[in-house]
Amino acid sequence: MFVLELTYTAPLDAVNALHADHMAWLGEQFEKGFFLASGRKNPRDGGVILAVAEDRARIEEIVAADPYTAGEVCAYRITEFTATTTVPELARYRQTPD
Repeated sequence: MFVLELTYTAPLDAVNALHADHMAWLGEQFEKGFFLASGRKNPRDGGVILAVAEDRARIEEIVAADPYTAGEVCAYRITEFTATTTVPELARYRQTPD
């Protein structure tokens, strides 16, 4: 499981210009099963995405396709973690530590 933290690197007007494309991209990732939750940070200086994928390389590919990345309006921090405890709805994503 991965926590993707977006931090805006451009003014909000540049971010807002790509917002519709970013939202469409997010929708595609939810449909494909890669994203579990997403939203803006408060204050609005970026966002957070909870994601799942087979490995970090796949997550990096997904992040590279974000219109915000291509438009150079945000930077991603990718944190991988082992989800050993979850709510029942996320039980299928539970992992055992190595």
